[in-house]
Amino acid sequence: MPGNPSPKGKRPQFKRNKNYIRKNDRIRCREVRVIGPSGKMIGVMDPKEALKLAQSAGLDLVEISPNAKPPVCRILDFGKYKYELSKKKKESAKKSSASKLKEIKFRVSTGKHDYETKLRHAEQFLAHGHKVKLTVTFRGREMAHQNLGREMIASAIEDLKTMGTGEKGAKLMGRKMSTLVIPLPKGKQQLKFSKEIVEDVDEIDHHDDEEEDDDEDEELHDGEHNPEEGEGEHD
Repeated sequence: MPGNPSPKGKRPQFKRNKNYIRKNDRIRCREVRVIGPSGKMIGVMDPKEALKLAQSAGLDLVEISPNAKPPVCRILDFGKYKYELSKKKKESAKKSSASKLKEIKFRVSTGKHDYETKLRHAEQFLAHGHKVKLTVTFRGREMAHQNLGREMIASAIEDLKTMGTGEKGAKLMGRKMSTLVIPLPKGKQQLKFSKEIVEDVDEIDHHDDEEEDDDEDEELHDGEHNPEEGEGEHD
């Protein structure tokens, strides 16, 4: 059976793409306020006349303020205009993400290879202007060896000193000991464990989240009762 028809006399409504930019013959309002290629205001006119001016200059007529009354259009190179918009968007995204807090997680038993891998991740975060939280998680009887956690954090701060400045003293909250590393100015940073700065650090976040899940699973298993333990021979 065919689908339900739309109510008689009503046209289907389509959502307009917010990123769509009208230009040239797609500008169909009655009049527009036109800015010339140099940035000088030309005035209010019919969009067809404005388009002729743009074409005579070998450029495009681009709507830059669609909600103004009348809409504001500028005569320019549309390709360059889109490139500049894309560039500004990327710069804005970088600035908005500069103050994020990232976390690098260790265990008391973290080996040299894993330790260096984690510091490479920390270097990448610091290189992108992120603050880095260094955390050591204690499991079971490891709580009796908190000094090992402090030594690991102190070692990480020392190894990251060419990329950031660590806070003095690590704080213990429950089974986690942590401290913060603040990035140095970019001109003063020097990579020690990484060969180069990567553009995307999302995969690093994913890796650490997976490891945190492993930590929780192992803590759960450590706390489970083994029925075979404590069942010695009875007299």
